[in-house]
Amino acid sequence: MKTSISLGRFAPALAGTASAVAIAALCGVTAALAQDTTAAPEAAAAAPAVTPEVAYIFNTLLFLIGGFLVMWMAAGFAMLEAGLVRSKNVSMQCLKNIALYSVAGLLFWLTGYNLMYTGVDGGFIGSFGPYSFDPVGGNALDTGYSTASDWFYQMVFCATAASVVSGTLAERIKLWPFMLFTVVLTGLMYPITGSWQWGGGWLNKMGFSDFAGSTLVHSVGGWAALAGALILGARKGKYAPGGQVNAMPGSSMPLATLGTFILWLGWFGFNGASQLAMGTIGDVSDISRIFANTNIAAAAGVVVAMILTQILYKKVDVTMALNGALAGLVAITAEPLQPTVLQAIIVGGVGAAIVVFAVPMLDKLKIDDVVGAIPVHLMAGIWGTFIVPWSNAGTSFGTQIVGIVSIGAFTFIASAIVWLILKATVGIRVTEEEEVLGLDKVEIGVEAYPEFGTGSQRM
Repeated sequence: MKTSISLGRFAPALAGTASAVAIAALCGVTAALAQDTTAAPEAAAAAPAVTPEVAYIFNTLLFLIGGFLVMWMAAGFAMLEAGLVRSKNVSMQCLKNIALYSVAGLLFWLTGYNLMYTGVDGGFIGSFGPYSFDPVGGNALDTGYSTASDWFYQMVFCATAASVVSGTLAERIKLWPFMLFTVVLTGLMYPITGSWQWGGGWLNKMGFSDFAGSTLVHSVGGWAALAGALILGARKGKYAPGGQVNAMPGSSMPLATLGTFILWLGWFGFNGASQLAMGTIGDVSDISRIFANTNIAAAAGVVVAMILTQILYKKVDVTMALNGALAGLVAITAEPLQPTVLQAIIVGGVGAAIVVFAVPMLDKLKIDDVVGAIPVHLMAGIWGTFIVPWSNAGTSFGTQIVGIVSIGAFTFIASAIVWLILKATVGIRVTEEEEVLGLDKVEIGVEAYPEFGTGSQRM
């Protein structure tokens, strides 16, 4: 990882220091025009840098563009989940996704950002308390970018982790216990493990590397989802006596496909803007390379999933193809800059293969994951994080394993404790009768498709 990247992730802890001022001053772009292809490389390298003010604008713009692309992923998760659940639960998934995004926004301001980035100093946790933005018209250059843009970009990552949990536990979990868990996940659990690496905590000091969050975002959501699925139990009728697995087809493959394309688009902000600087030609070049590797890994994921399902089941499974794309994206997220094209293809392809084999494995274990989020986000996230040293010589497999295991253990145990407390107090699962009727009707009273559901009887 480049110096500008690592310092960019931890710049909140550097604000006001001489190092931060130096970083801002160095975030310049050369004055050579892009269309002047005859200019010698030496002349371009020697061209004067832009002012820190201009670099500040470019860096802030990167955060804002990346941030709204990742925010758009919330729509992708909503559409993906709406398509993969049954018709009677579509409205509930839409509600949960807009609600969890909103809760993440509030909690990451209230305490999440400071827990993750302020005062970690090589330790295990930051500081409690709400985050303060720059004043109106603020022009401080000591960070190299607007603090509000940085907060916004980091916040949408937090919301993404919570989105992973929503799909796994669909069709049988109560709304309000899920929202209470989201409060704990986005306000405490995600920021704490994030501080270990991106906040300059103990894993960062060890040399652990996770460029954009294969483990810190996706596997964290996956571990929380796994704990919830084990404690919540499977949907009624999913697993019959004798080991039979009953398929429960989703309501809309077009919606699920749209959601996947939206997520694929948003991932360019997720990975590309994690460069965290756009003030030099080198940074912009690297962002472009990240975009290309991200796209190639996802494409490889689709093709591998299609080939494997054709071989195994004699038919291509569209849901596996969609999750193959997402698995490729998750896998490349830990290191999207350094891999060659062939390495990116292999990383994404193996991620998809993991999903194809993990989905039936979970069914054998009677772990009901409605949308396949555990194989996609947890397992492909582990793979992508583990394989980082293959392309990044500055990392080691041992350190990567320490990071994967420590973050996984903390998140799984903490999540299980929260789920068990909620189960023992307010309850987390709807009744069998309510599950049969559908959560749209019994939990929120709004059917997604009234013309085709029970609502059609009143028309």
